[in-house]
Amino acid sequence: MLHVVHHPAYVSPATTDGAFRFDKYGLVMDALRESGVAFTLHQPEPMPRAWMEAVHDPAYVDEVMALSVPPEKERRIGFPVTDRVMRRSLLSPGGTWLAAKLALAHGYGANAAGGSHHALFDTGAGYCVFNDLAIAAHRLIAEDDARSILIVDLDVHQGDGTASLLAGRSDIFTLSIHAEKNFPVRKARSTLDIGLPDSVADADYMTVLADALPRILDDFAPDLILYQAGVDPHVEDRLGRLALTDAGLDARDRFVMREAKARAIPLASTMGGGYGADRMAIARRHAASMIALAEEAAI
Repeated sequence: MLHVVHHPAYVSPATTDGAFRFDKYGLVMDALRESGVAFTLHQPEPMPRAWMEAVHDPAYVDEVMALSVPPEKERRIGFPVTDRVMRRSLLSPGGTWLAAKLALAHGYGANAAGGSHHALFDTGAGYCVFNDLAIAAHRLIAEDDARSILIVDLDVHQGDGTASLLAGRSDIFTLSIHAEKNFPVRKARSTLDIGLPDSVADADYMTVLADALPRILDDFAPDLILYQAGVDPHVEDRLGRLALTDAGLDARDRFVMREAKARAIPLASTMGGGYGADRMAIARRHAASMIALAEEAAI
């Protein structure tokens, strides 16, 4: 059974300039229903403020909550922080935490949002307001749900915010496999970064992933995996520089879950990036990722 975390407030109106569309989070649910796959829906609560402030600068959290984010930070985020955006930005970390709790109970849980891996200590960036991966990982360990967590970030962009916020922690391992020449220009330092040249396609990508992930799982031996399953490595993605096909993304996701399941490690996924004019095509890629992960978890 696929356990999906979703909240109606994940879907917000288009931002003023239309550069970032929140409607894909609703379209993903349409795509899941269209697929005919059986799934159970779970609704998250907003992440309590104390957990936000355990990872982010309390002054920045206050700016977001008070809808007083300075213009320069909104430019860095990529859209204005409205009341709807603020609410969504609290629900998304709550959703990633809930997906992890579902994974601990069932083996796999999916947040139909999240993966906001560019958000930094005192500002958002790259369409990310708060870093749900870092917040959820910190809370899960603090509340003794896990002793060690591996964050597997396979978005086409480096998880610079996650790397920065969790730097120096021996109980959280951050892996980022990304397009080296893509955003952000200035990379942070993950526990392990693998920057790929432009146009890497399915076979070469899988060679890199198959070389890195099993070694990390065996050496670090995490209790839980948080998987940033961005679909923007796709060859048709508007903001990607890699060349994975639908079959390549499917192989990627199934490999990650098989390796986790072989070691009895629960896995929770977040959506991450996926960009293009055909938003339903993007939504179907995200839905396919969740379905593939659930199918492998059930085998």
